[in-house]
Amino acid sequence: MTETRPAAAKTRQDRDRPPAVDPVLAVGAASGIRATREWLIAEGRRLPDAADVIRETARHVAGGSDLLSRLMVSIRTLHPQVSAITYAWNASNDELEIVPRGYSVLDNDTYLASPIRLIHAGEPMIRRRLVDARNSDDFPILRDLRAAGATDYVVLPLRFSGNRINVVSFTTRRPDGFADDEVAALQGLAEVMALVLDPLETRRIARALLGTYLGADAGRRVLEGLVRRGDGVTIAAALMFTDMRGFTQLSETSSREQILDTLNQYFDAMTPPVRAEDGEILKFVGDGMLAIFPMHDDLDRDRACHAALRAAKAGSAAIDTLNETRRANGLPPLDIGITLHSGSVSYGNIGAADRLDFTVIGPAVNLVSRMQGLCEPLGRRILASRRFASSCHSELVPVGAHRFKGIEQEQEIYGMPG
Repeated sequence: MTETRPAAAKTRQDRDRPPAVDPVLAVGAASGIRATREWLIAEGRRLPDAADVIRETARHVAGGSDLLSRLMVSIRTLHPQVSAITYAWNASNDELEIVPRGYSVLDNDTYLASPIRLIHAGEPMIRRRLVDARNSDDFPILRDLRAAGATDYVVLPLRFSGNRINVVSFTTRRPDGFADDEVAALQGLAEVMALVLDPLETRRIARALLGTYLGADAGRRVLEGLVRRGDGVTIAAALMFTDMRGFTQLSETSSREQILDTLNQYFDAMTPPVRAEDGEILKFVGDGMLAIFPMHDDLDRDRACHAALRAAKAGSAAIDTLNETRRANGLPPLDIGITLHSGSVSYGNIGAADRLDFTVIGPAVNLVSRMQGLCEPLGRRILASRRFASSCHSELVPVGAHRFKGIEQEQEIYGMPG
C-alpha cells in the first residue's frame, strides 16, 4: 500500500545541520540519509527479504520530499535461469518493480553500454549531473532519465561477501540535483545496504539452489534443519518414475553434446506436467526421473493419484509434441516409459556421514522402479499398480499379473485403455 508522509520545506543550511530527528522527517538532507543508514543498522536489517529492505530504504530516504525519485538495485544471483534480479522503486507511485534477468542480458547491448557493467568491473562510483547540458549522455539510460525529468544520477557498488559486486543507483528530480554531502551520505548508505542485503540474498540463493537440486519441499526441509543422516519422515504419496527407452544405444552412438541435449529436451517435456499438478521431482538418475505427489491424509489418496495420472498423460503428450520437432529436424523420436504406484515411503536423508541425499526409499519405490521393465515388452508407455489404479476407477484397465525381482507377491498391472 502507498504510504503518505508529511513533507517539509527546508533550506540548504537547515539540511546540513545534523539534528537528531527521525529519518522520515529529515527531508532531503544528508542528515536524513545518514539517519536512514542508522535505521538500517538498528531496524531495517530485521526485515524478512531484500524487497522489503529496498522498498523501506527508498521510502526513508525520500521521506516525503523530492530528494529521491528512483532507487534501483541490481543483485547478481546463482540460478540456472536467472543471472540477476533488478529492484526498481519509483517515488511517483511508491511501487517496487522486481524483474528477473536471464543470462542473455549479459550479452545485451543495453547491459554492455550501461553503468552497471562498469560498476561490476570495479568502478567505485559513477555520477552524472543531468542538469548540466554540457554533459554528454554517454550511457543510453541517461537519455531516458533526462526525458523523465531527472537531474542527477549516482551509481554505486554494493560489495557483498566473496567479492560479489552488485549495484545500487539513486536518481533525483530536484532542480539542483544532489548536494556533494548528500552523495557522500549515499555512499555510506550503500555500504550498509550491502551489509544488510548480503545475508538475505545468501539465504535466498540457498533456497533457490536447494530447490533446484533437491526440489522445493525437500530443499525447504533441509534449510529448516533436516540435515542429519537418518532425519526424515514417513509420508504417503503417489509415485511416478519415468525412463527413456534405448538410452544405452543412444549413448553409444551419439556425442556428449547430443546426449545432453536429448536428455534436456526429455526432462523439459516431462517436468512442467509434474509441477502443474503440484508434484515434487526428487531426482534425475541418468535418463530416469522420480517424482512424488504427497498425500495430506488417507482421504487425499484419490486426489494425489489422479494428479499423478494427469501428469503422466500430459508428459506423454509433451513427448509426442517433442518428437514431431525432432523428426522435422532429422532426429530420431524418443520413446519413454512412465510407471505409477502409491504407498508409504521414508522421505529424508540417507548416505555417507558427509555426503547425503534427500530422497524417498521403501517397498513402494522398489515396485514403481521395477515396473519400468514391463513398458517395452508390453508396448505400453504408461503402467500403474493395482493400488494406484484403484484410485483412478475406469481410467486404467488390467494388462496382466507379473512378478518382479525382489518382490514376493505377484502384482496386477494396469495400463491406459486400448
